[in-house]
Amino acid sequence: MKLREPMPELSGATEWLNGEVTKNDLVGDKPTLIHFWSISCHLCKEAMPQVNEFRDRYSDKLNVMAVHMPRSEEDLNLDEIKKVAAEHDITQPIFVDSEHKLTDAFENQYVPAYYVFDKDGNLRHFQAGGSGMKMLEKRVNRVLDEMEKSE
Repeated sequence: MKLREPMPELSGATEWLNGEVTKNDLVGDKPTLIHFWSISCHLCKEAMPQVNEFRDRYSDKLNVMAVHMPRSEEDLNLDEIKKVAAEHDITQPIFVDSEHKLTDAFENQYVPAYYVFDKDGNLRHFQAGGSGMKMLEKRVNRVLDEMEKSE
């Protein structure tokens, strides 16, 4: 995905955990953070407390959604996905992408990966890898500041 491109439709989930959301639920109201993770990804698990802290701190200003992107056959085990999500306090909606439909729509190749969309649903920031949560926070704050100025 390129910057300023619109958010893809959230279709093709093999399962939703913690409730289902649509693109229409996320666009128009407030910015959105969509993060890709996998149960086999050590960096994802290490970063999850920061993602959750972020989700909780900005809960009134930011939509947060997770996408589980399998990297191997073992990653397709739904019970394991549920278990790891519970262990890591992932309470936001989780799009289980066992067929890589959303992964392909995002052209995403990485876990963890973070996509920040503005309230109009346009991509404003992308980053991949386990570090750089400070950069992610700066980018989210920039999008939030722009939103407040435009109101």
